[in-house]
Amino acid sequence: MLFTEYRFFAFFALVFCVHWALRSNHTRKLWLLLCSYCFYAAWDWRFLSLILISTTVDYVAGLRVAREQDDNRRAWLVISLATNLGLLATFKYFNFFIESAADLFVLLGIPFGAESLNIVLPVGISFYTFQTLSYTIDIYRRRLSPTRDPLDLALFVAFFPQLVAGPIVRAAHFLPQLRASRQFATVAVKPLLCLFFLGFVKKACVADNLAPIVDAYFSQPEAFNAASAWLATVAYAIQIYCDFSGYSDMAIACAGLLGYQLPRNFSHPYFAGDIASFWRRWHISLSTWLRDYLYVPLGGNRGNRLFVYRNLMITMLLGGLWHGAAWNFVIWGGLHGVALVVHREWRSRISTGGRDTNMAHRFGGGLLTFYWVCLCWIFFRAPDLQSALIAARSFTLFQSLGDASVASPGWWILISGLALVHGVSRRFEGTIALDRVPAWLFAGAYGACFALALAFVPRGYTPFIYFQF
Repeated sequence: MLFTEYRFFAFFALVFCVHWALRSNHTRKLWLLLCSYCFYAAWDWRFLSLILISTTVDYVAGLRVAREQDDNRRAWLVISLATNLGLLATFKYFNFFIESAADLFVLLGIPFGAESLNIVLPVGISFYTFQTLSYTIDIYRRRLSPTRDPLDLALFVAFFPQLVAGPIVRAAHFLPQLRASRQFATVAVKPLLCLFFLGFVKKACVADNLAPIVDAYFSQPEAFNAASAWLATVAYAIQIYCDFSGYSDMAIACAGLLGYQLPRNFSHPYFAGDIASFWRRWHISLSTWLRDYLYVPLGGNRGNRLFVYRNLMITMLLGGLWHGAAWNFVIWGGLHGVALVVHREWRSRISTGGRDTNMAHRFGGGLLTFYWVCLCWIFFRAPDLQSALIAARSFTLFQSLGDASVASPGWWILISGLALVHGVSRRFEGTIALDRVPAWLFAGAYGACFALALAFVPRGYTPFIYFQF
């Protein structure tokens, strides 16, 4: 069930009306949990068992970690980590590990007869696994007290707006919201409706219309010229941003309309002046999770330069693997890790250590960052490593194997217009006082804008890109 489908509109209308009609906070939470399970079951009801297993294990482990001492605390934390990471590894990485091991043994000349299994990837497993991991880890670090209400933990894990593609929510942020009854008077309805509409336009009107040109190129990059490589790569950079940030916008809006706050997940990442700034703006909930639960425990910035760079590379390589069970994603993460290392080395050796305010320097850094991010997106999008290398060669060296073209002046004009609109939206973000707009005027304008947007929605529904992760 996609946020852009008509059946989701009917589903959310029912959830919204019943939720605010109920008076008891406990009953509201039961209703939202039931709706969340139904929402997830719309993809495949069998995988609800995985969510229930994670929730049950972490509920018990959280209580025991808080109660036990020393080795017993560590043992219960290990049980939680082993359960959640074991499920993730089995359903997402089993075939990848088996096939990689087979390739290695063949390379060494050793017969290897293991076969991969036909395992279906449960939608959203990477997202809710990271959420449940943060719960028990924070309790172990004594930064969070465990909840004694199993309903609260179950709703934290399964809350449907962010269940399948984030933002990755921390228990310390969400659980306190469940303890007090939500008040509709505090809901900023108009701004949240506008945020949902913005996300809808990003996904359905921009990302889905760019998808055909991206799919056409990456299905056979050897058949197209270098101009097509550039157009398809830049188009994919826009597509994945609009697709993923569009989902995040709609998820935040839906949660807000139910009285709950989710963290912001994007902050105009393509305007970043350097690669470190890009990662502070892109998929913020994941980048901060990797920082707090992987980079810092590895040692973070403590130690000598090589130790810090090792921590960066490990974090980004595992961050790449989190996105998908393929070497393409590992390379994507590695390239970003290399860029972060180079950036740190540049700042430590050449810059003054302060923030450079020179406009030309910032502009040049922004262009270089966007170029590198686009190059990395090739490995993220290509169906296999060979296709990625062909596309990357065409993108960087302007050397192509084919002469077919998907490029046209019209596409570049459209992309330029989107960049202009995006820049303007950044400048005026949050400055419109919607509360002053009369309800009748807002409703009429909103309906007209939505009707206009529907005219640009392509036929059929394209799944969100991050559903596959």
